[in-house]
Amino acid sequence: MDENGVSKYYLLMEQIKGEILSGQIQPGEKLPSENQYAELYSMSRHTVRKALAILEQQGYVEAYHGKGTYCSEQMRHRKNSRNIAVVTTYISDYIFPRLIQGMDRVLAENGYSIILKNTGNSRQREARCLEELLKKDIDGLIIEPSKSELSCKHASLYQALDRYEIPYVFIQGIYAEMQDKPHILMDDARGGYLAASYLLKLGHKRIAGFFKADDMQGVQRHKGYVEALQEAGVPYDPDNVVWYHTEDRKLKPVIMLRLMEKRGRLPDGIVCYNDQIASMLMEELERLGRKVPDDVSVTGFDDSPFAQRGAGITTITHPQEKLGEMAAELLLEKLNGVSAEKSRIPEMIQPELIVRGSCMDRRVRKKQTAAV
Repeated sequence: MDENGVSKYYLLMEQIKGEILSGQIQPGEKLPSENQYAELYSMSRHTVRKALAILEQQGYVEAYHGKGTYCSEQMRHRKNSRNIAVVTTYISDYIFPRLIQGMDRVLAENGYSIILKNTGNSRQREARCLEELLKKDIDGLIIEPSKSELSCKHASLYQALDRYEIPYVFIQGIYAEMQDKPHILMDDARGGYLAASYLLKLGHKRIAGFFKADDMQGVQRHKGYVEALQEAGVPYDPDNVVWYHTEDRKLKPVIMLRLMEKRGRLPDGIVCYNDQIASMLMEELERLGRKVPDDVSVTGFDDSPFAQRGAGITTITHPQEKLGEMAAELLLEKLNGVSAEKSRIPEMIQPELIVRGSCMDRRVRKKQTAAV
């Protein structure tokens, strides 16, 4: 163990893996012997052997009895495999099927097949997916980054893609340090603005916001929410904003809504990160004896099946199929050497508001109450 409690064999394994991915060690190249590694890093041959064994299991190296250990030929990337990797955060997410449908239509028409992976919105799993893909023959990559609002800790893997000249396109989010990379995004700030602005125009005064803190979409939708409040001259109250993370997305929003109700701070309108959160909060309001939209108006985001049940949820469009098509078209441009300046694919998709039955005009209600 080193001073941080990390095993020496693991540190050596990561060191060698990094040298392979960075190109310092080329496919087919012989690695230093166990004795050489042991002397170089002041560790036992047993420790070196353990590190190399893991790398062999993972496909980075190949050991030949009596000859030594060599960088695997799997790390040699061949062009024109006709395979495109698609990495998303969730396969079960309601956005996923239409997104893939759009990509597959464009890619299939151009003779490409999809290799599909998902990360569960885990940065560690994203890194493992990229490592695995770097050992496969792929021509390009479309990726939805995990927890895109946080700093990317595996930038070296994207640098490896650059070195192998494998183009990639980010969708639905992009790491701050990679803003110059090709991407297709929703104008999430505009979507948040449209939702909050609509509630304000309906006469709502206490508008809460429930936003996801660890991805770019949540931060941008909050930005639009704030912009709408400022434009209407309504003071921003941080107590009206609930931030949650991927890990607590099924619990914290509901818990915080209960707490608002208990403290007598229940809002008359709520802007939600997406339709799923909106649906959860509407169900909780019903359990609390509150009616939607009579007591509380609710907006969502994505125009998903959640928003189309019953009277429906007022929401923001999310043209998933179109987003998938655009991402595939942008990647094909990169494969064909089209520069960013000559690209015909816009980087941003503009959202629209869809009005359904989850919101009430408070101005009309006030007039009706006054008349009685």
